[in-house]
Amino acid sequence: MTTYGYFLSCEEFTPAQLVEQARMAERAGFEALWISDHFHPWNDEQGQSPFVWSVVGALSQVTSLPISTAVTCPTIRLHPAIVAQASATASVQLEGRFVLGVGSGEALNEHVLGDPWPSADERLEMLEEAVQVIRLLHDGGVKDFRGEYYTVENARVYTLPKEPVPIYVSGFGAKSATLAGRIGDGFCCTKPDAELVGTFRDSGGGRKPVQGGFKVCYGPDEQAAVETAHRLWANEQLPGELAQILPTPAHFEQASSLVTPDMVGEAVVCGPDADRHAENVRQFEQAGYDEVYVQQIGPDQEQFFRFWSEEVLPKLR
Repeated sequence: MTTYGYFLSCEEFTPAQLVEQARMAERAGFEALWISDHFHPWNDEQGQSPFVWSVVGALSQVTSLPISTAVTCPTIRLHPAIVAQASATASVQLEGRFVLGVGSGEALNEHVLGDPWPSADERLEMLEEAVQVIRLLHDGGVKDFRGEYYTVENARVYTLPKEPVPIYVSGFGAKSATLAGRIGDGFCCTKPDAELVGTFRDSGGGRKPVQGGFKVCYGPDEQAAVETAHRLWANEQLPGELAQILPTPAHFEQASSLVTPDMVGEAVVCGPDADRHAENVRQFEQAGYDEVYVQQIGPDQEQFFRFWSEEVLPKLR
């Protein structure tokens, strides 16, 4: 059975709003939560970017749903030893209902300390070593580590969950999906790509969980919803590696000026057609995803949860 979850956007909402959305998601019948991990939003129109670990702590007090970060980059802005401590604490707070989703990151978030932005291949090497460090520290006890990218000396994470935190690896291409299959406890992606899922499973992932997520913009007026999605998330339609290499929200705004509302309307399900919303989920299910997360773009959150609870989720179940 597919798990249907809600995707909390730290780029768009304040901590209090995210907490309230988690409450509404659980009441609406969603079964799990994704939450993004950013230092910057993609553009100033989105306008927020709270520290995800503080938000996860608050969420643990108001929801019984499992939570995954989608995704944390544990390589540059945050040392993997710090991510090990943060994720262990999150798992304790959530009584084991926590998954650490990790990925190789974007310059948008990771360049802020002045570090150079590595090539894609080097970022994957760093990610693999970072996962080694996190797992080492989650084993408990005093640990030392000397790798190509990271050093840990006399480090011990004292506050640990009963079981090690599952680590799911994000991927958008064959190399990252292969890495996920080799080192991950699961795989996560934001496109319904059966080939990527197959690469993950054939590379060692086997029957491990696969998470997928996407954005929609529900509203009674389809064109108004398209305009909202274009205003807030035109960056989603940028091609190639721009999402990984542009360094600031201003650069994303400049590039996104080439994205038209029609382009967004073709790519994002907007408006009140429940069948279209359900079909978007089915595309992920048909591609082999076990868990599917949806994010509502814009401020109409209460209407979205009512619509999905009453009209979309019943079609899927």
